[in-house]
Amino acid sequence: MSGAERRTPAAPRPATVDLALALGLWLALAAAMMPLLRVVDPGAWVAGGVGLIGAVLGVGFALRRLRLPAVVVSVVELLVWMAVVTAVFGRGTGLLGIVPTPDTFSLVNVLVRTAVDDVTLGAAPLEAGAALSFLIVASIGLLAVALDHVVVTARMPLLAAVGVIAVSIIPSIAVPGDVDIIAFVFLAGSILFLLAVDTRARQRAAAAAATPGAAAPTRRSPVAPGAALGIGAVAVIVAMVAAPLLPSPVARAGGSGGNIGGATIDPTLELGDDLRQPGAVEVLQLSTTEARAPYLRVATLSEFDGAVWQPDGGDAVGLDDAASDLAAVALDEGIEIVDSSTTVDIVNLNSRWAPVPYPATDVSGLDGEWSIQTDNRTVDTSSGSVQGQSYDISTSLPQPTLEQIRARSAGGTGDLTLYDLPDEIPSVIAETAQEVTADTRSDYDALVALQSWFRGPLFGYSLDAPVSDGFDGTGVDAIADFLDARRGYCVHFASAFAVMARTLGMPSRIVVGYLPGTSAGTQDDGETIYSVESTQLHAWPEVHFEGIGWIPFEPTNSLGSPTNFASGTTGAPGSTPTTAPSAQAPTATPTPTSSAGLDPLDDQDGMSAGRGGSAASIALWPLAASLALLLVLAAPGATREVRRRRLLAAAGRGEAAAAWLSIQELAIDLGIPAPASESPRAFGARLAGEGADPAAVATLVGAIERASYAGDGRTADGGRWADAVESTRASLLGAASPLRRSFARVLPRSLVIRPGSAFAGGRARPPRETTA
Repeated sequence: MSGAERRTPAAPRPATVDLALALGLWLALAAAMMPLLRVVDPGAWVAGGVGLIGAVLGVGFALRRLRLPAVVVSVVELLVWMAVVTAVFGRGTGLLGIVPTPDTFSLVNVLVRTAVDDVTLGAAPLEAGAALSFLIVASIGLLAVALDHVVVTARMPLLAAVGVIAVSIIPSIAVPGDVDIIAFVFLAGSILFLLAVDTRARQRAAAAAATPGAAAPTRRSPVAPGAALGIGAVAVIVAMVAAPLLPSPVARAGGSGGNIGGATIDPTLELGDDLRQPGAVEVLQLSTTEARAPYLRVATLSEFDGAVWQPDGGDAVGLDDAASDLAAVALDEGIEIVDSSTTVDIVNLNSRWAPVPYPATDVSGLDGEWSIQTDNRTVDTSSGSVQGQSYDISTSLPQPTLEQIRARSAGGTGDLTLYDLPDEIPSVIAETAQEVTADTRSDYDALVALQSWFRGPLFGYSLDAPVSDGFDGTGVDAIADFLDARRGYCVHFASAFAVMARTLGMPSRIVVGYLPGTSAGTQDDGETIYSVESTQLHAWPEVHFEGIGWIPFEPTNSLGSPTNFASGTTGAPGSTPTTAPSAQAPTATPTPTSSAGLDPLDDQDGMSAGRGGSAASIALWPLAASLALLLVLAAPGATREVRRRRLLAAAGRGEAAAAWLSIQELAIDLGIPAPASESPRAFGARLAGEGADPAAVATLVGAIERASYAGDGRTADGGRWADAVESTRASLLGAASPLRRSFARVLPRSLVIRPGSAFAGGRARPPRETTA
């Protein structure tokens, strides 16, 4: 059969279509980034994201012009993405500056964790440090790789539009506000442009297919495109006019506290249902002279009967009479005290407890009969509410050095209830506490070890796991279940930490209150205003130290940051000179954030040690990662080989459909289209044109035609069909280029692209030159 007698494939798609689609996608992704400007300060990440999108799409366009397989295009785009990200954010860790190394992956781990902490705990607009910039630029680059395949290769721009819109609305969900009309119009216009380009290209292809050999029509009916553009324009205009008129969503008031839309407080640890309710409201605003916004407490819980933590009663005095009873905490000589003042404005909190920082030495401005417990410095009233009130709090906060707190034991209190444990307690609690703290030399180091263990990779934060695993409580049995499941929320981490501290002979209690707020602007005097939402209701443990007082810890994984103290002497062994806890409260901003001016690499060793890492495990992880990578790379080829053998066995049993499917899948692996609209004879002719054995192909074509029209898919000719499949496979692989053979074996596309599917249509290639 000569080349002229064979069916000529359809003409390749014009370069102008691919270029227009790539340009439209670039505009759409840039538009999807615009809403981020309301939650992240503008910076180099904007240019970096837009530039990386352009680099990825540009490489994809160039490779398609070379008619490389789609899988090669995507792989090269991923390599370009990896090289750019390594060069920009790797800071010299990459080989030749662009090839990732184990040091690069270690840095990425730190950057991702730091960025997540920035997003979780930061205030909008967030500072675009190295970590957050990396997360944004790397994510938008990966999205560009994926959508380039969806839009340009698979020709599914509508599906890509859904993905782009979903990405663009995330900032609006995180920080509700007015509709960004400019960003919306830009996004809508780019999506309409993508759809228009794709529609026109399909119309031209359909016209060319209807009249083989004829040129594409120069004039088209404007009805369909005009109607589509009209509908799109009307939709954009309606959205621009109607969106600003819609009422802003208001979270539900009521409830008992926690991460809810409610505006009350439950001063116990029964927060499970509340934390799982959707919605959030702003409960208060505060300004403070402290360097960072303080934690705000509403209640302390010291009495534990093995099942429930009870709020403290304690001695209370009226605020008007409390001046003489609220002196600064009694401290040993030489321990510094930091005085500060805080103003709280209640926005939506109908509660008889007034949130205050610790330890309050003066509270003024509250209307009504309010009292303060002199032991734990919590403020409440027997009648009335804090709703709508504004009040001032003065605090005198102990600030010990690392050496001072290490030199003192946990204790110094005569209240024996702070040590109480039930008569029967699951052995796993005390045994785990002993195991985690076995190598520590002071009470403080033991508590830090516990804190690091809970915050390490063994544990995870979850509001669902407690319910599904049946330990939605705070008793010792629930703690034992939590230590086994290792997933829970703040109540589980705080109660487990406090009970484990008591098993070590240390007095402990739990505090219910609010995490530090997020920045909401500044006042005329330069003080930052912080906004606190109902979503920031929290619980954390405290341990009492002799001569210092109550020290808070933050064991909850992914919230807050670990408590630590600065050394009083520069360069002291074991010191942590870079940071100190903000006035005893766990800091609201993680230590390694870019806003603190610290290098994420500087904290790598401490982070690994805090999570129980060892030198041996650090040395072995590159080998383990390499083995895992090899397994991942080998998995597609192995899976495809198993499937090929099963189909071959079925063909040997006389199943014509299996024989035919086997060569269809092989064709897809080699980049040969296998559309549903093509007859077996036409497909077989194209396979022969690609170098397949004509006789073997003819045998398979006859087999599938007989099976299709005779209604019997099985015959006794199975052995001959299996031989024809193998002969076709060998001849096609032999005619393919080495690169195409390699990709067919290592990354077989038929695992995800099925014969006859929309993706299987592929891009037609010019026929191979053959002799008559």
